[in-house]
Amino acid sequence: MQPYLVFGLSATLGSMGELAGHERRGSLAWPARSAVLGLLGAAMGVRRDGDFSALDALSLAVAVFDEGAGLRDYHTVETVPSAVVKRPNSRPEALAQARGRSNTTITLRDYRAGAFYGVAVWGGALEPLHQALAQPQFTLYFGRKSCPLSAPAGAQIVDAESPEAALAYLILPPWRKGARARVLLESAEHGEEIHDLPLDRAHWHFAPRYVARRAVDIAPGGERA
Repeated sequence: MQPYLVFGLSATLGSMGELAGHERRGSLAWPARSAVLGLLGAAMGVRRDGDFSALDALSLAVAVFDEGAGLRDYHTVETVPSAVVKRPNSRPEALAQARGRSNTTITLRDYRAGAFYGVAVWGGALEPLHQALAQPQFTLYFGRKSCPLSAPAGAQIVDAESPEAALAYLILPPWRKGARARVLLESAEHGEEIHDLPLDRAHWHFAPRYVARRAVDIAPGGERA
């Protein structure tokens, strides 16, 4: 038996990170490690350029209750070539100087609509994280600032024999009562390789890790099915 911090992540829209280029920002079907650590850091009041080292020692597992439906949003981005403007004081001034010579491109943003996940973390100081999720210092977003959580995380610390058993104590939002998770994602030596292990947050550098998908039927409410 060991302590686990378990909490839920539910959002009308969420975006959970993927290798991103200039024209497309994708989303995984479940929250990556970097996304979970970023959310925990926000709850504790750590700024994006702050020190996340206290969270790096955490192990985590994710139960997928509902990966939601894919949603793609289209943005237009207008840039002004530096060769055609002379030290503008503002963006409107730069556009005025460009006089129709700006470049407009379409970029894509992927989201998951109606997703719900359970998260278990262990291996570090859990009580400060528990308190932070109950009273977060910053607003908790599900990947982007346009994606706030649709329900409190409902964090709690439980003693259990495994992450699967700990996730059975997850507190579900009222509209998710009776939900079940069929797949558990957890770190493993072999499995699917994903790049979500933060190396350099300032430069958005991530290392690969392996994730195993386990067919475990989790029924929240204090017991496994």
